[in-house]
Amino acid sequence: MKLEIQDLSKSYAKLHALSNLTVDIPSFNVLTLIGPSGSGKSTLIKLIAGLDVPDHGTINLDGVTIPTDESLLLEYRRPLGVIFQAWNLFPHLTAEQNITLSLHHVHGYSSEESRVIAYELLQRFSMQAHAHKKPFELSGGQCQRVAIIRAIAARPKLILLDEPTSALDPIMTSEVFELIVELKNQGTALILSTHHLAFAEKISDWSIFLSNGKLIASQPSAEMYRSQGNPYIQNYLHKMPL
Repeated sequence: MKLEIQDLSKSYAKLHALSNLTVDIPSFNVLTLIGPSGSGKSTLIKLIAGLDVPDHGTINLDGVTIPTDESLLLEYRRPLGVIFQAWNLFPHLTAEQNITLSLHHVHGYSSEESRVIAYELLQRFSMQAHAHKKPFELSGGQCQRVAIIRAIAARPKLILLDEPTSALDPIMTSEVFELIVELKNQGTALILSTHHLAFAEKISDWSIFLSNGKLIASQPSAEMYRSQGNPYIQNYLHKMPL
């Protein structure tokens, strides 16, 4: 997959979330976004996912320029899966219903087809016993599993994950990481923001380093984590647990 970002800026009131970001990634299978909290990672995820529009600049993903018109964005978002920090599950729906809702109403599967897909994925991820539970009856790791299942159910060409383990304990974090590795091994393209640098280095082939809404570096992950060229990045990597 190819990603080109040209002069991208996004502000919220007086907060400059991203400032004049320009990136050219010729090819990636897994892209990780790293950097301090508040650096703009979540904003970039939202813009690439078509969940928000930039104030200025363009994003071109695999030869397609992401539109800014809402009617065109709806079509752009169909082949994408998005997994949020806080899961964003519908609290009044069961795990199965959270999965079947978008399959039926967004992707056009019949009710029966949606239920079959949901059950097969719940079974695959050892969640079939929890199919009829609502989010408040599930653990954090189980909720994130449901969110991942919902994101992959329609077989998206790209999955975007915004710090998917930020609210999880170490055991649940490990479980979610295992699922992400499985997605990668199946050939799914991924864009992942994370503070877990050891995992980022292991799973990604390209990394973007952001700080205060600005691009610090964009390079192959092997170079990012081993390069001695940028003192700021080295200081960050040294302070963050690898």
